Amino acid sequence: MARMIFPNGGEISDLPTLQGRLAAIGITLRHWPAPSTLRGMELMEKPALSDDEKGELLTLVDNRFEELKREAGYTTRDMIVIHENIPGLADMLAKFEKIHYHTDDEVRYILAGKGYFGFVEPDGAQFMLEVSAGDYINVPANAEHWFTMRDSRRIKAVRYFIDTSGWTPVYTDRPLQFTN
Repeated sequence: MARMIFPNGGEISDLPTLQGRLAAIGITLRHWPAPSTLRGMELMEKPALSDDEKGELLTLVDNRFEELKREAGYTTRDMIVIHENIPGLADMLAKFEKIHYHTDDEVRYILAGKGYFGFVEPDGAQFMLEVSAGDYINVPANAEHWFTMRDSRRIKAVRYFIDTSGWTPVYTDRPLQFTN
């Protein structure tokens, strides 16, 4: 379940409070249970997945994709699987640990593991949102944010796209108020 973390160490974990605070800056947070079938749980526990296994896991959440296609016009999806044994993991993650934005929404449905989205509020204040299994987040186009794994080394997430060309990060050079 998601929790908001502030630079001073304060936290918020009440879902309705989180949703309200995030909605004020255009971010949607939902909680959808992760697949609970035996095969789904087995796939979510594995550190790495083959393309066929990713396809299996995506099939288990087809209902969410259909819902998002109707609601927001998403046209495609894929699965990202990050684990500690990926060659060059630190370099890959470093690209997302700097404040940036995208020209399309950044949408994730976390199936396993955890990660941290950081956000910049209109007044320049920053906070991080820990997301874990069952959390769905939609970061709107042009919202300043970053992503880090911090103490986690595994995450499995479905990524949804309207247009994948809008997903290239545009860096803002704003300094972080957090240490990753």
